[in-house]
Amino acid sequence: MTAPNLTPAASESRPAPQGERVLCAMSGGVDSSVTAALLKDQGYQVIGAMMRFWPDDKRTDTFDSCCSPDAAYEARRVAEQVGVPFYLLDYREAFQRHIVGPFLDEYARGRTPNPCVNCNTKVKFDELVKKAKMLGCRYVATGHYVKRVENARGEVEFHRGDDPRKDQTYFLWGTPRDALPYILFPVGELEKPRVREIAAERGLLTAQKPESQNICFVPGKVQDFVAEHLPQAQGKIREIRGGEVVGEHLGTQFYTLGQKKGLGLYQTHRVRHVVHLDPATNTVWVGDYEDCLWTGLRAAGANYLLDLAELPRELEVQVRYRTAPVRATVVHADEHGFELRFAEPQFAVAPGQSAVLYAGPWLLGGGLIADHARTLPA
Repeated sequence: MTAPNLTPAASESRPAPQGERVLCAMSGGVDSSVTAALLKDQGYQVIGAMMRFWPDDKRTDTFDSCCSPDAAYEARRVAEQVGVPFYLLDYREAFQRHIVGPFLDEYARGRTPNPCVNCNTKVKFDELVKKAKMLGCRYVATGHYVKRVENARGEVEFHRGDDPRKDQTYFLWGTPRDALPYILFPVGELEKPRVREIAAERGLLTAQKPESQNICFVPGKVQDFVAEHLPQAQGKIREIRGGEVVGEHLGTQFYTLGQKKGLGLYQTHRVRHVVHLDPATNTVWVGDYEDCLWTGLRAAGANYLLDLAELPRELEVQVRYRTAPVRATVVHADEHGFELRFAEPQFAVAPGQSAVLYAGPWLLGGGLIADHARTLPA
């Protein structure tokens, strides 16, 4: 694999509007509200749209902060303030099929999913791009804190947003490469306080709206949601060194790698972590901190935002949204997945989460972390 062309690119690429039509995804939040306003100022023909995910029997405390009936009302009001048309698009069936179902399936497999990554990949930047084409729109725009950069070869790249606290490239590694030229991120070069200032200056009703933090379709705790949908089955908690039974559990779906609280072990004088989940035998394996360190990872379902031949051998990988990227070496990579070796061992790299690849600020792609090979006691 050869190193990619890292020639400094221009700042965020801004296609000349020339009356081009753009479908702006509006969630009823301040980021997408300002996105619509900025696009209108730049001369685009803006169409506001919100994707409806909530079902008719919406449960209390679900879809409340975003993608809710109230959020749809606010998005429509903002569209009126900005002076653009607004449509509510029905994606309930696609959301259940691509997001909620696989979310539960992953927990049943002893993995830890990230539904926001799946939603951006399978729904927002797949279904929405198709809808944009149907409406005669050249572009789709969102309020993600991501920079759209054009390199020296005229190719569009996604780079980290200028606000390091809000950068959202981690969630977009699965974007189809051929869709990159048709996606705009007007707030990618702004910091969050400035976005709120712009909204306040324009009198947008979402200027001070709180941010959404939780999984939109999960009321309360994830464990409670999983318990409602997956059957409980009593099993053993075993030591990774020797196989000693040190506790019992009601299902591997209630645990994640690295977890140390709520294990209910027989011996309480030692701190132990979950180091492996085996749904096939309904066993939770625990061990010391050192037992939960990974020297590398394997990822499947890869998506690359550059030619595979240009993937650098030395790069950075981010294995959780709220953790810093770490240096890694590419041991192997093909169109299906990749294997990395970390420069330093990493704690609790959870299968089902995303391994997202970077060269500095440039998003290169990613994949889903696969179950790691581990030698278990007989």
